[in-house]
Amino acid sequence: MSALPNCPQCKSEYTYEDGNQFICPECAHEWSQVEEQDDDVLIVKDSNGNLLQDGDTITVIKDLKVKGSSAVVKVGTKVKNIRLVEGDHDIDCKITGIGPMKLKSIFIKKA
Repeated sequence: MSALPNCPQCKSEYTYEDGNQFICPECAHEWSQVEEQDDDVLIVKDSNGNLLQDGDTITVIKDLKVKGSSAVVKVGTKVKNIRLVEGDHDIDCKITGIGPMKLKSIFIKKA
């Protein structure tokens, strides 16, 4: 007999399987058998709702002024090998001709 996990809500040991979910008969809590993502995993989505990962290639969808400079990152600029970080600007990258930058995910789309 395989050991079923205890209920994450009430810690009851009397859980059972129903399809692809576990159910607790004591508190009626239901949860998926698929492992949940860790809380420490950073989830960043582009302007279209696509999930981004470290190393992805993205495209800028709006002209972006570079703070402290007269340079502008033009629409359609492709950026390779991004790195996801926490904070207001959630993407670290290097843009050819400009250098290292931080971008907001709302101004990019996955290429």
